[in-house]
Amino acid sequence: MNQIKIFDSIYMFNTYNEHINLSFNQFLLLGEEPILIHTGSYQMTEELIPKLKSILGDKKLSYVFVSHFESDECGGLTLLLKHYPEAICICSGITARQLTGFGMDVKVKIAAPEESLSLAGANLNFISYPSEMHLWEGLLAFETNQGLLFSSDLFIRMGKLEDSIVSSNLKTEVSGIVEHQIPSPAALKTLQDTLYNLSIKYIVPGHGPVLKL
Repeated sequence: MNQIKIFDSIYMFNTYNEHINLSFNQFLLLGEEPILIHTGSYQMTEELIPKLKSILGDKKLSYVFVSHFESDECGGLTLLLKHYPEAICICSGITARQLTGFGMDVKVKIAAPEESLSLAGANLNFISYPSEMHLWEGLLAFETNQGLLFSSDLFIRMGKLEDSIVSSNLKTEVSGIVEHQIPSPAALKTLQDTLYNLSIKYIVPGHGPVLKL
């Protein structure tokens, strides 16, 4: 697992899986109320925890954002909470029910699309993300102060991470979302229209490099 400081207050943790030619990212937003974007799988979280402890020191981890219920988003959540038991999981209502259904004892803050969460130094707006084949209600998070879209499984790049930040443009990325990612034309169009109307400066995906727009 590689640790990369991509901005003054944000770390990226990147792990490459050569068997599927895909890298996996988690992100730590520093501040008075630190928030982790995704845990990665259980194995990734085992590597992640020492890095979090090194960065945070004695500071608590306040929140963990889980975009949707999948192993690379929250597979290591129970392990993480053994080390940071005060952390609150931010997720959609459906994801909260899935966590409970799998026996995870988690403190949850349910966020709905168009709601926002103000932290010390960050402001997150939540966006509806109909994820996976069942179109379960997931969430994207847009940090408005820096214009950062945490895009989960959208806008990913295959392959090993070569550069942590690469250039792109919003129109190319948003128009490139395909129906196998969101298999509902109506839901896809709604999401695209929402993203076009945001002042996004960087797309921060779950896989591959950060995209500077």
